[in-house]
Amino acid sequence: MENAICIKHLVKDFGSKKAVNDINLTLKTGEIFGFLGPNGAGKTTTIKLLNGMLMPTGGELSVFGIDPAKNPEQIHKIAGILTEHAGMYDELTGMENLIFYGNIFGINKEDAEKLGLKLLEQLDLASAKDKKLGTYSTGMRQRLSLARALIHSPKLLFLDEPTSGLDPESAQKVNELIKELAKHHGTTVFLCTHQLRYAQEICTRYGLIDEGVMFATGSLEDLRNQVSTGHKMRIKSTIKPSGEDVVMIETGIYECHVNNEEDIALKVEEIVKSGGRVFHVLAIELTLEEIYFELTRRLGKGGQAHA
Repeated sequence: MENAICIKHLVKDFGSKKAVNDINLTLKTGEIFGFLGPNGAGKTTTIKLLNGMLMPTGGELSVFGIDPAKNPEQIHKIAGILTEHAGMYDELTGMENLIFYGNIFGINKEDAEKLGLKLLEQLDLASAKDKKLGTYSTGMRQRLSLARALIHSPKLLFLDEPTSGLDPESAQKVNELIKELAKHHGTTVFLCTHQLRYAQEICTRYGLIDEGVMFATGSLEDLRNQVSTGHKMRIKSTIKPSGEDVVMIETGIYECHVNNEEDIALKVEEIVKSGGRVFHVLAIELTLEEIYFELTRRLGKGGQAHA
């Protein structure tokens, strides 16, 4: 599988501040990569470096074999970018905005209109295609911004908080479109967010960054293994399970760590043999949120990303 992004020892200094400090990363085509960290962690700077909007202080980076610092215009042809403040024109309709940006990418009016209508339908905006952007709600503008970023069918999509300001139904439509692009069209998605629960729902791999340092990368399972090789168990029973770390979270409901599924069976057997009754047992895997805060705790950081 082709590499979409290759980053080696990337550094970006702003005076004495290292906004990006020795980042290494390789992304395969079709991945949905979650770049996670608090505001000011270095996420936006990294995106600007990958798009050729900033020059690196040190290191190497390539996007589909292209050096963004040397050939930024080639990156712009194959990449789509959605930021929280995407530039569009309030006096143009939604469709006119898409046709305008399609023309910039060399797409004729007829084809841009066809592509635009398909995107508007996918994002539940078809009924507003002839309304001026100035009349759009915040959520509608955000969805149109995504359509604008996709009008030229980019190979790589940079997203900065793509569901910000969206209601749950609209957010679900955006998520479905992102997953479809990655799975069926091979689009690589580089998603910046501090919403950890959202990232767990949609991403296939993660990079955790703070103060310019990417301190963990991998799939959810990879990250879980960095924190703990075991699992949590929740059990509802008439007798408290044995063990030093057993915590009662509600009356008759307990949580504790176990090493494997065999340990869960032994806990249940122990309660039953002691005359207790077991009503419910659940094996709980660590969430991305729990992993993030545990890793930042180990690094002595505050951990400002949230659910």
